[in-house]
Amino acid sequence: MNNEFWKNKNVFVTGCSGFLGSYMVKLLVDKGANVTGLVRDFTPKSPLLSNKDLKINLVSGSLEDMDVLERAIGEYEIDTVFHIAAQAIVGIANRNPISTFNANILGTWNLLEACRRSPYVKNIIVASSDKAYGDQPVLPYHEEMPLQGSHPYDVSKSCADLIAQTYYKTYGLPICITRCGNLFGGGDLNFNRIVPQTIESIIKNESPIIRSDGTFIRDYIYVEDAALAYILLAEKMEELNLYGEAFNFSNEVRLTVLDLVNMILKQMNSNLKPTILNQGSHEIKNQYLSAKKAKDILNWAPKYNIEKGLNKTIEWYEKYFTDNKF
Repeated sequence: MNNEFWKNKNVFVTGCSGFLGSYMVKLLVDKGANVTGLVRDFTPKSPLLSNKDLKINLVSGSLEDMDVLERAIGEYEIDTVFHIAAQAIVGIANRNPISTFNANILGTWNLLEACRRSPYVKNIIVASSDKAYGDQPVLPYHEEMPLQGSHPYDVSKSCADLIAQTYYKTYGLPICITRCGNLFGGGDLNFNRIVPQTIESIIKNESPIIRSDGTFIRDYIYVEDAALAYILLAEKMEELNLYGEAFNFSNEVRLTVLDLVNMILKQMNSNLKPTILNQGSHEIKNQYLSAKKAKDILNWAPKYNIEKGLNKTIEWYEKYFTDNKF
């Protein structure tokens, strides 16, 4: 990592108070960047918003509001944009597709249009997802595969990804795209996600719930590794002329949901047994990524294996639930 690269650089982070965004902001501030973050809702338990020592500019507004985005990017003379904000919960997307499409698709073209009109923006990282690939006949996913989501969340990420590509190809906007697997780590307060939900259940001495049949294979990456990957890519974009490129970031460890839950149970020394509901629907059976391109071009490698990442995650939630008695 190049700390000098970020010193006094004006950086805009959408979704700054969210799970990944909180880690991104802290790393960028530590590297000397001037960070401006977009916040839609004030959530006092957010790791970012509850950190009174973290000095950043906060802009109140949503991705759906073009005027807010254009004002923020212009007034703070933004050089680098990390577009992380999204409605990221698959179940919510299935129940509320329109709000998901508005945030993830409309929000993306609003942000990129605001960037296009700015004379200052030099680098843009757009967070896509492994879900953008949809259901593929061959695994693991690699960056040259077509984007073909079928269900609301997957489609929203396919569309946002393609919109980012068109802003590069048509307007020459300096964009790179990231596609990660499922993020996990401390600070994820969406307790319907499998990792925080399982840890919460074990702390409460309740059987962890698996909604599917437990055999779905997924790609998991520790959140700090994802944040470091985004920052590394931003540093290398101009140097290596990577504009318009997409990169997968993955531990390349393939786990079933049941395997993951059992790993957490073991690390927490619990004798509980998971309850398998076998209710999974509108989800792809197996999804996992190849990170060969990121390793070859960026010389990237994750710092945390799954076990080490889970240890740090469990420690965070044990403290969280101690401080917030249930």
